[in-house]
Amino acid sequence: MERACNDCQLCCKLVPVVSLDKAAGQRCRHQRAGKGCMVYRKPGMPSECALWNCRWLVNDDTADLSRPDRSHYVIDIAPDFATMLNNDTGEREHFEVVQIWVDPNYPDAHRDPALRRYLERRAAENVVGLVRWDNIRGMAIFPPALSSDGRWHEVISNLSGPQHSAADVVRALGGDFVVTRIEP
Repeated sequence: MERACNDCQLCCKLVPVVSLDKAAGQRCRHQRAGKGCMVYRKPGMPSECALWNCRWLVNDDTADLSRPDRSHYVIDIAPDFATMLNNDTGEREHFEVVQIWVDPNYPDAHRDPALRRYLERRAAENVVGLVRWDNIRGMAIFPPALSSDGRWHEVISNLSGPQHSAADVVRALGGDFVVTRIEP
């Protein structure tokens, strides 16, 4: 299925862009209503934007989800992780998350039945949903398959610290990080 952004520009509002000092949930200064990004594929386009992509746009596993501007959330394609403190053992555990950037004007958009089905499919890979409303407020969503009682669990947390680098993500998820230089 071929998908296109068309007039959806929700990522320009929801996703943070460090090089522009743009926080999550703020409209980008380069975005123009009905026209899109004024620096897309032009000089001045931030590298974060050039590398970022919407999971709805590029993945077949989101075929049953609505376009982000209709569902009011954007699913980040880049893997990330969260750290959980095990209250019984006191140990910190990393687990893979898929970040779901939710429009603060629609704070319950994460309860979309199609999104919940998507998270249930990802639970087979031990992946948890991480809802983000901005740079600080977030919530982990544990699907029934990852819960001892077989129910959905929403664990609200304030996010702290800087965003994870690619090397942080790879290390936390048990891989090796190799830097490759590509010559032009």
